[in-house]
Amino acid sequence: MNKLAAYVVLAVSLALTGCATQKNWGASGGSKADGTVKLSYQASAFEVPQLNEAQGLDVAIKRCISWGYKSAETFDFEHKKCIDTQCNSYTVTKEYQCLN
Repeated sequence: MNKLAAYVVLAVSLALTGCATQKNWGASGGSKADGTVKLSYQASAFEVPQLNEAQGLDVAIKRCISWGYKSAETFDFEHKKCIDTQCNSYTVTKEYQCLN
């Protein structure tokens, strides 16, 4: 295999596998009255998001404490919503329950 063909194979392989990208959870909504906090991040279809779940829980706990609660815990599921029609970009949202 010549060098050009090797570069093409490498480029296609990288494009198909995506690249690992560090993402952080950020506050995107919630309700003080309901004691819920929503955290989200955005990614593209070619990214493989690497998340620190402890960072997300820390953000949620800080928001809950600012509302007068003592802690927070995550719900079991995340919600993925496509930003465009081909889903080349999307938002993932996770909800947390504030605790007393």
